[in-house]
Amino acid sequence: MANIPATPAAAAVATGHRVSPSPRSSPCLPRRKAMLPSIGAAAGPPSWSSRGAAAVARAATGSDKAAAARTIINPNNVPVLSFSEVAERLDTFQASGARNQNYMAMYSSIFGGITKDPSAMVIPIDDHMVHRGHGVFDTAAIMDGHLYELEQHLDRFLRSALMAKIPLPFDRSTIRSILIQTVSASNCTQGSLRYWLSVGPGDFQLSSSGCANPALYAVVIESPSLQVPAGCKVVTSSIPIKSPHFAVMKSVNYLPNALTKVEGEENGAFTSIWLDDEGFVAEGSNMNVGFVTADKELLMPCFDKILSGCTAKRVLTLAEQLVADGRLSGIISRNVSVQEGKSADEMMLIGSGILVKPVVQWDDQIIGSGQEGPIAQALYGLILEDMRSGPPSVRIRIPY
Repeated sequence: MANIPATPAAAAVATGHRVSPSPRSSPCLPRRKAMLPSIGAAAGPPSWSSRGAAAVARAATGSDKAAAARTIINPNNVPVLSFSEVAERLDTFQASGARNQNYMAMYSSIFGGITKDPSAMVIPIDDHMVHRGHGVFDTAAIMDGHLYELEQHLDRFLRSALMAKIPLPFDRSTIRSILIQTVSASNCTQGSLRYWLSVGPGDFQLSSSGCANPALYAVVIESPSLQVPAGCKVVTSSIPIKSPHFAVMKSVNYLPNALTKVEGEENGAFTSIWLDDEGFVAEGSNMNVGFVTADKELLMPCFDKILSGCTAKRVLTLAEQLVADGRLSGIISRNVSVQEGKSADEMMLIGSGILVKPVVQWDDQIIGSGQEGPIAQALYGLILEDMRSGPPSVRIRIPY
């Protein structure tokens, strides 16, 4: 396995030091290193400021997740902070419990290594992925110490980067190696790996011509258990769908997706369903849509105008087992009208975050019997089994 490409900052990361943005910050680094072991140590209280400790104490009671922020922000006296003070306050924020997920490790090509400190999992504010949306991303599930469909997701990841005109900082095999090493360093056996390619930092201009170094980032997120695929409601989205050029590319421009998800939640639903420019069923906020017709065909919209879901494509392959045993009569991909979708025997959402989730109501229309359908449940079982014991083509063992 290839070593992670190093930068001059990589040695500092390997020793546990924060990377200093300038030589002036370097005297603060030993203080930062000494502070970390003291947090939560039995020998005495943490060696951070009393204000920071008080914020953590309040957060520990669960009384107010915003406590840390209020101790930091004073609109009448905004402080100018040193690098070590910023690091301290990032630790206070992390300890406040404001984050809802466990971030186990992060790789950044900016500092050329992996960190397991969530407070250090940051990217430059002038990265064009942040202020211009010029970046792409993808994800892969971690199941029982294996990465699921990493190769398939990587293929889509690199296609998206090509469409977004993002030069690669490393070749494919090096990116793959970095991702596997990041999961290995995290010791996470159940969760997900998210990774991004950006044109990189450089300035706040519109053009990326001033960005000399494209950037790769990756984060491992722990998720100990999978949600039970309970039936859900969806609504038709009023948010304009992305044009096909951007819909088939997995870019970080997910504001339409986020608003589509929020719109569903505001209407008491799990998510909203997009229709394409011709009025046919397209996709959900970040998942594909599938149906079971009255003739027991598994029906899915074509991928020419929507994101080609890796999980959806794998489900189509696994569904052949249900054709073989007679539970399905066939598998087809074509345009689906709203009327046909709402009158289907079953409807389901398919994506890496939910696997296969039955839909029991769309707008005011009950789908099928109004209960989780047998095909959706069977497909969920097949994809889960594939994640746990599928062939090497979809499972890569992580060398912890």
